[in-house]
Amino acid sequence: MRADAERNRLHILEVAEELFAEHGVSGPMQDIARRAGLGPGTLYRHFPTREALLAALLQARFEELDARRVEIEAEHADPLAALELWLTALGGYVTVFDGLPGPLREALSETTSPLAMTCEWLVETTGTFLAAAQAAGSARPWVRDRDLVLTVLATAWVSDALLADERSGDGLRAIVREGWQSPSRAAESSPRS
Repeated sequence: MRADAERNRLHILEVAEELFAEHGVSGPMQDIARRAGLGPGTLYRHFPTREALLAALLQARFEELDARRVEIEAEHADPLAALELWLTALGGYVTVFDGLPGPLREALSETTSPLAMTCEWLVETTGTFLAAAQAAGSARPWVRDRDLVLTVLATAWVSDALLADERSGDGLRAIVREGWQSPSRAAESSPRS
């Protein structure tokens, strides 16, 4: 890539990060080009879709999330504690921008999305933590890695929604972690694979 093209690309990423941090991920792409002082064509040459732009922005944060994964694996021998810490880290990752859970949820079912590889890694990594907790008897055997990722995205979405109060996110996480049925009833009605 030529030096001026790379400068433009980095400038677009800086401006997009600012705008997404201020207004969430659903604002007009033209606002990014305008604030960057570039034409829309330049923006779309570098990032043909909002998802491509989000994927590039999340790449830097991916390194932080992966470093956190390594820390959790190294410091926590208890598989349940490790899974809980991972889900907390994942929750932080998917809420870096308002509205981010939506595009990530969509990318879970669209293999052509630029965000699909990120989502696949999130599911696989969650699966590793989940399998360890299941092997230790700390997590129910019917729980799936994909469902945990969707739960994190759903909880993040509700926490961002206007209808949620300040305790909604914590409450939802507790319900998901502990279940809403008593232990004896939960065993009777658990989904079967």
